[in-house]
Amino acid sequence: MKKSFYLLGALILVILAGCSGNEASGDQEDGPLKVGVTAGPHEDVMNKVKEVAAEDGFEIEVIAFNDYVMPNTALDEGELDANVFQHEPYLNDFVQERGLELSKVATTINFPMGIYSDQYESLDDLQEGDKVGLPNHSTGEPRALMLFEQAGIIELKDGVGVKATIKDIEKNPYNLEFVPLEASQIPRQLGELAIAAINTNFAMESGRVPKEDSLVIEPENSPWVNVIATKTENKDNERIQKLVEYYQSDEVKQFIQDDFKDSVVASW
Repeated sequence: MKKSFYLLGALILVILAGCSGNEASGDQEDGPLKVGVTAGPHEDVMNKVKEVAAEDGFEIEVIAFNDYVMPNTALDEGELDANVFQHEPYLNDFVQERGLELSKVATTINFPMGIYSDQYESLDDLQEGDKVGLPNHSTGEPRALMLFEQAGIIELKDGVGVKATIKDIEKNPYNLEFVPLEASQIPRQLGELAIAAINTNFAMESGRVPKEDSLVIEPENSPWVNVIATKTENKDNERIQKLVEYYQSDEVKQFIQDDFKDSVVASW
């Protein structure tokens, strides 16, 4: 009987070990730190961070995603230790809408959003009723609308700021039709639109050079800086803090300046 009890206990331990094998390692001292990013510049920069960390004997596993939802979902579910792909307004909205315990740890880089077109060389070429693409998520939409207002093609109601929606357009002299789309898909659908607001990472991933190919681009002092996020309970974890240290290093900043010029801006 006692032997059977010991065997059952051993079996339970094996099962528990197997179940925890895919969990991230932010609160552990062994295994690589798992960091989620979106494909493109975020992935390129994080691979440089990984290289810098490796020189110090610190291992990072970079996991790339192709959308803005899964990196936070995977972080919440414990499949990641941290992620780097979003600005703080998006993180705050995502956390509030889904009731998650995720927090900003540090700032990283800024990707100025731009207005692009395969059809026109200037916004002066816009025609009555043209279709305009913009991101459909809760921070991408107001960001794009603020950029359209900056470009002079619409006017928004006073005071709406980062909460602006299409319904807040007060003046639309071209009677433009605004088409909300999944942010990552806009470059592929640009041929079906007159113009569109595209995040820099997705523009670059599609082969565009923001400073050269955009009709209008956000100023360098744009407030939409990206962040490192982790579970709130791990904010002060030593390994997460090491990630911040490696990310905000001189080597990584120089890499960003050399590889991305003015299309990506370091925050530190």
